[in-house]
Amino acid sequence: MAKKSAVNRNEAVKALVKKFAEKRAALKAIANNESLPLEERFEARLKLAKLPRNSAAIRIRNRCEVTGRPRAYYRKLKMSRIALRELGSQGQIPGLVKSSW
Repeated sequence: MAKKSAVNRNEAVKALVKKFAEKRAALKAIANNESLPLEERFEARLKLAKLPRNSAAIRIRNRCEVTGRPRAYYRKLKMSRIALRELGSQGQIPGLVKSSW
């Protein structure tokens, strides 16, 4: 069996998050609803705990769209500082002006 790269693993996590998002949101709404009985809320928490861990959105790692690099990630541009600098110096990012680097 081939070992998954971190980028492929992250894509699999994104797919799981998308698949279970609706179910997870419904269970969270029940679990956090103070007007419902304690037993019902506890049952919702148990069902939530049985869902796959990787179906939680917090498990998604922000990665550069260009290189897949996880560090130094700019959210607005969805890329790492290295890719930003490279594409910026080639003039491929509109509005980005090189001041000094």
